[in-house]
Amino acid sequence: MIASLNSATTSMLGKNKLAALVAVLVLSSTALPLALADSPGSAGVCAASTNSVAGTTLVQTSMADALDLEKLQSAPKPARPKIGLALGGGGSRGAAEVGVLEVLEKEGIKYDYIAGTSIGAIVGGLYDAGVPLSELKEVCLSGHMIRNFMTDSLPVRLVLEPIFFLPRIFGAKPYDGLYKGTTFRKYLEKTLPANAKKIEELQIPFAAVSLNVLDGYPYMIRSGDLGYAMQASSAIPALRKPVEIGDGLFVDAGLICNLPVKQCREMGADIVIAVNIDGSFKVEPVDAFRKPGSITDRMIDWSMWEIDRRQGKLADIEICPDVGGIDLISTSKSDAKRALEAGREAARQALPQIKEKLKSLGVLSADQ
Repeated sequence: MIASLNSATTSMLGKNKLAALVAVLVLSSTALPLALADSPGSAGVCAASTNSVAGTTLVQTSMADALDLEKLQSAPKPARPKIGLALGGGGSRGAAEVGVLEVLEKEGIKYDYIAGTSIGAIVGGLYDAGVPLSELKEVCLSGHMIRNFMTDSLPVRLVLEPIFFLPRIFGAKPYDGLYKGTTFRKYLEKTLPANAKKIEELQIPFAAVSLNVLDGYPYMIRSGDLGYAMQASSAIPALRKPVEIGDGLFVDAGLICNLPVKQCREMGADIVIAVNIDGSFKVEPVDAFRKPGSITDRMIDWSMWEIDRRQGKLADIEICPDVGGIDLISTSKSDAKRALEAGREAARQALPQIKEKLKSLGVLSADQ
């Protein structure tokens, strides 16, 4: 895949070079979810499949569809509803999720389950492990996370690609991808408290959503090493090498379950608060598509919007921070500040709806 993206194409895409790496996947992603949805054992069947290998529990799941919405609408209301938090993928825009958590935590909102995809799995996993929001905020503002995510800049890595290819000439057979991700995992593991290195040690039941490229199904990683789970969930195809967990080979599940609302409900949540950090999709003028790379960017935006739209319908409250224009791999402190504040503002706007919902179900008292 990388070899097919020549340097001219990469340079044309300018600042958002991530588009060059995922273009092939995204341009075919409209067909990929449909193919997976129609494959044997998908939909209701795969959700019940569990596979425990080498201390890791992998629960097979599937993308959201109309049938899931019908089931949700007809489901009985429990006496004591359990609250789930679904954190979506979106790269550097994940700072907005930290902003949302700041506001909701101050309001005393508690969760019974947390599910995350990509950066959502990282923010959710670190938060669930007990990393203070003040520390998460500093991680975002400092740019440390994205610099560990890519140990050297993307342009440099693309230029050096022929050198990294040399071991293959001598028989080495590494997995496809520009970055290993080992440095990033070790960075995350250093951030975790000593008593929260495994998913089963976390305060709240947690799932990192990842796609197994061997069988084509998304899975919820429900137990085992948290560092590996976060690494796998954020292993963007072509950019990062896939991660071996048990007998699977896992990558970012953004093209299937980028906003894991359905997965949060499969964990047991009756009420789901979802945080969607993809940019909004709106009508654009025709001249907006004369710029090189603009069509690729548009296809990425459309694909993610369509995937998130299906999942968003399953949420009770969907919080959508205004993160449009923030690059997925931005290291800019101003972008991080803007995303943080966008998350806070979106959460503040959603608070009346959240409180009304929780009070109507008896989760919050009338005076809260």
